[in-house]
Amino acid sequence: MVDPTSDVGHVDESEAPTCVVCGERIVEDPDHRVVTWIEDGRIEMRDFCSDECRGAWLAEDGSPV
Repeated sequence: MVDPTSDVGHVDESEAPTCVVCGERIVEDPDHRVVTWIEDGRIEMRDFCSDECRGAWLAEDGSPV
């Protein structure tokens, strides 16, 4: 499965998503990655600033699917 890339576009830093691994704000970042899944009937998602942070989260927490 290939995770989608999200085009954040221009957003104010205070409203930008935050990488769940390193805490960096994701502002106009072409490497922005998103992992989504369904858990207990709810849509869950996590934002990552890079493939490296996404990989670190998956290695630590395991695949959400």
